[in-house]
Amino acid sequence: MNDHNNSSDFSTTGVSASNLGLVLQRGGEELILEKAIDRFSVRFVTDFPVQQLSQVNWGIWQASITQAHLELYQVTSDRLENAIAQARADQNVVFASHAYTVQNNPGAFVYLSDQITIQFAPKLDAAKITLIVSQFNLVQDKAILGLPNAYVFLVSKQATENPIKIANQLQAIPQVLAAEPNVIIQTETHYKPSDNLYSQQWYLNHNGGNELVAGSHIAVEQAWDITRGVRSVVVAVADDSFDLNHPDFQGSGKVVAPRDLRENDFLPLPGVKENSHGTACAGIAVAEENGTGIVGVAPGCAFMPIRTTGFLDDESIEQIFNWAVEKGASVISCSWGASAVYFPLSLRQKAAITRAATRGRNGKGCVVLFAAGNANRPVSGAVYEQDWPDNLLQGLTDWLNGFAVHPDVMVVAASTSMSRKAAYSNWGTSISVCAPSNNASPGMSFPDKGFVYTRPSITTNLQGLGMLTTDIVGAAGYDPGNFTSNFGGTSSATPVVAGVAALVLSANPDLTAQQVKRILETTADKIVDPNPDPQLGLSEGKYDGNGYSQWFGYGKVNAARAVQAAAQQRTTPLDVNRQVKQANSNQIGIPDNNLQGIKSGIAVADTSTVKDIQVAVNITHEFLGDIEIYLIAPNSQQVLLQNRTLGNRTDLQTTYGVRSHPILKQLLSQSAKGNWQLWIIDYSPQDVGKLNSWELTLGI
Repeated sequence: MNDHNNSSDFSTTGVSASNLGLVLQRGGEELILEKAIDRFSVRFVTDFPVQQLSQVNWGIWQASITQAHLELYQVTSDRLENAIAQARADQNVVFASHAYTVQNNPGAFVYLSDQITIQFAPKLDAAKITLIVSQFNLVQDKAILGLPNAYVFLVSKQATENPIKIANQLQAIPQVLAAEPNVIIQTETHYKPSDNLYSQQWYLNHNGGNELVAGSHIAVEQAWDITRGVRSVVVAVADDSFDLNHPDFQGSGKVVAPRDLRENDFLPLPGVKENSHGTACAGIAVAEENGTGIVGVAPGCAFMPIRTTGFLDDESIEQIFNWAVEKGASVISCSWGASAVYFPLSLRQKAAITRAATRGRNGKGCVVLFAAGNANRPVSGAVYEQDWPDNLLQGLTDWLNGFAVHPDVMVVAASTSMSRKAAYSNWGTSISVCAPSNNASPGMSFPDKGFVYTRPSITTNLQGLGMLTTDIVGAAGYDPGNFTSNFGGTSSATPVVAGVAALVLSANPDLTAQQVKRILETTADKIVDPNPDPQLGLSEGKYDGNGYSQWFGYGKVNAARAVQAAAQQRTTPLDVNRQVKQANSNQIGIPDNNLQGIKSGIAVADTSTVKDIQVAVNITHEFLGDIEIYLIAPNSQQVLLQNRTLGNRTDLQTTYGVRSHPILKQLLSQSAKGNWQLWIIDYSPQDVGKLNSWELTLGI
C-alpha cells in the first residue's frame, strides 16, 4: 500500500483526480489537506524497541502513535520523498505514508491509520458489499454499533492507494452512503507558558498528584486559548508594598501609574524589614509570562501597584480608590481588612468604593474585590466565643467586615487543593465566589497580613498545598530567593479572582463591573465540602435552592467558563457602511532572535468607529515558526494575530479577520484615527526573514 497519486481519471463529486488524496471528507464536510514537508509515518511488521527505531538511515525517529502502531520520522524537506521510498522498500515496513496538515491550520498534523468506515445503503446485501470493497483490497474488521449497515474495514497490504484516496473513490459509488478514513489528529493541548516554575502553580492548572483533587484548580489554560490578557486591562493591587524590580513585573507597558500613599511618592517599594505581602498578591494576579519564574492568571494585563498608608481612615480609602479610577484601573484587588472584630464602613468609605465600582472604567465600573478574611468567622453575624487566650473574646460576639458586605464588592473566600473549605476562610451570605489557596489551622502562622489567631486550636491534620508566587528578590521576604511557595489565606485567593476578572474584560471590554461579577458567579464550579468545620462544627459546604453556599458563595471560580461566557456575550459588529483600506509596502528586515522585533505603521485619518478589521500580510522567512505577529491599535492595545505554529513554511500571504481570528473583536468600537502598527517578533536564532508589505482594511 502507498499514497502515490492515482493515475486514473476518476473523480468524486467536488474532488478532482489531482486532489483525490488531499480532500478529507468528514461528517458531511470537506477538509483540505496539505502534505507535511518534514515528516512521515511508518508501520512496521512488528514492534521494535526505540533503539532499533532510531537506527534506520532514512529518517530521525520522533515518536510513536501506539494505538495505530505508527512510528513518526522527521527529515529535511528536500529528502522527504526519497526517505518515504526508502522506507517502503524496507522489508520490515508494512506501510509508509506522508503526514498531512489541515489547510490554514498548519499546526494540526494528520496521520493515516489503516481503517476506513463505510456505511452502505440499507438494503445492500453482504455479497454486494464484498464486491465493492474487494476492488480496493479492503478487509472487513467489525460492524459499527448504532449505525445500520456500517462497518470498519482495514486497508490490506495489497492495496495500492492510501485510505483517503480509497474513501474518496468509495464516496462516488451510489450504494455507499459515507466513507471516511480513520485519520489520527494530534490532540490539541491547551496553552501552557514556558515559565520554568509554572508546573508548580497547581492553582492555575494541574493533572492530579499528592494533595491535589481533580478540579481544584481554575482551568486557566482553556481561558488562555482565548486570551492571556491585554495591556489595556489594568489590575490595580492595593497593598503594603511591591518589589517592582522583580523579573516577573518587567515588560513593556507592564507597570502603570505606581503610587506610594505611605511615602507620598511614586515608588511603592518595600522597606528594609518588610515581607511585602503585596509582591506575593500581585504575582498571583499578573506576573508576566517571560519564560522564567511563575506566570500570573492574567500575564498579559497591566499592573497598577498602590502602596497603602497602612491605615483605614476615610482619606486613605478615598486615596486608594480615587487613584485607581483616575489612572484607568479595570480591576481593583484588596487582600486586606480592618484589624477589628466589628468594622462598619463610614459614609465616605462606602462612597469611595461605590464610585469606583459604578463610575470607573468610563462608567462601566471597576471590578472591586476584597478578601473575606482569615478568622473562620462570618463576614457579618454572631458566634458564641469561648476558650480565647485571656478570654479576649467570650460569649455571643458580633463579627462584621464592612468591606465584605459592601454591595458593590466581590468578596472572595478560600478553597484548598483538596477542593474543601480552607480552615481559616471567613464565610457568610456576602461571599461571591471562592478561589484556590492554602490550608491551615486558624491558630497556625502563615504569611498573610492581618491574620487573626483564634482558639480553640485545630489539631486535625488538614491537607492542602501552599501557593507559589513572587517574593522580594533575594534573601529578604518570606523565603530566600525570588519566590515563596507557602503563601496563602484569602489574601492569595483574591488576586486569583482578580486575574480571572481581568481575563474576562480582556475577552470582552464592553462588560460592566456587575456583568463581570455575574459571569464569575454563574460560571463557578459547585465544589462541595460535606465535612463539618473542624473548629466550630458548622456545615455550610453545600448549596441551597439558589445555588449558594455560605462557605463558597456561588462556587470556585472557573477561568475557562468565565472567559468563554464573556467572549460569547460580545455584541455583533454593526453593518459596515464603508471601508478604509491602506497599505504599507516598505520592505523591512525582521531582526533574528530579537524580542524588540519590528513595527510597521499605517496612519489612518478617519475618525469613524471601527466595526470590522482585516489585516493582510506578506512575509517571507526561512522558518516562519520563529515568529509571532501582533496588531497594535492607536490606543496601544495589541492582539496576537499569529503565534508560532507556522513551522518551516517560508512564505506567508494571508489575511486575518474578525471571523477567522475573533480576538480582533477586542479592537472594535474605537476610533479608527491614529497609527495602527504591525509588530513582528523573531524568537529563535539562525533563520531570518522580512516583511514585504501589509494592508489594513477597517470597516466603519
